Formats: sequence, structure tokens, C-alpha cells
Amino acid sequence: MMLCAGCSFSVGSSPETVSKEEVAEKASKALAKQVGREPDDVTCDEALKAEVSETVRCTLTADGQAYGLTVTAKSVTDGRVDMDFKVDDSPKS
Repeated sequence: MMLCAGCSFSVGSSPETVSKEEVAEKASKALAKQVGREPDDVTCDEALKAEVSETVRCTLTADGQAYGLTVTAKSVTDGRVDMDFKVDDSPKS
């Protein structure tokens, strides 16, 4: 099981959104840095608006279990979005 209570990651992006693919990639890398390995898969429903406090929901799969993942834009500076990643405490049922 992979948990990341408050990982954050900065990403250069257009000033309007971070694509759902880029959010998933950055989440995977941030989680790997936190727990020592990348999840099997991360998919996000939509792009993340490059505005503070905007969120998107993603699904993280690790060891055959699917978990919800909330990605929040913590700050936006000069086109860089600092994201926070919070994995749900329990797997999806």
C-alpha cells in the first residue's frame, strides 16, 4: 500500500491548466520519492486548473488495490504549479 499524506511537487506548465496526464505523471513521481517506488498506475479525471486551492481527483493503483487521490494546487508562481498529493486512507470498494 502506498500512502503520501502531504507530498508536493512543482511543475512548469501553461498558466491556465496542468494536463491530466502531467498531473498523473507528477503524482506518480512524487509518491515514488516519498515511499520508495512508483505506483502501478495513476489516472486523473481532468486537468488541474492553475489556481490556488483547485483540486482534481485521481485513482492510484498499487499492489492490486485502487485508492482515491486528491491533487491540490498549493501555489502558482510564474507558470509553475506546486501540487499537494493526498492518498485516501482506505482503498476504493
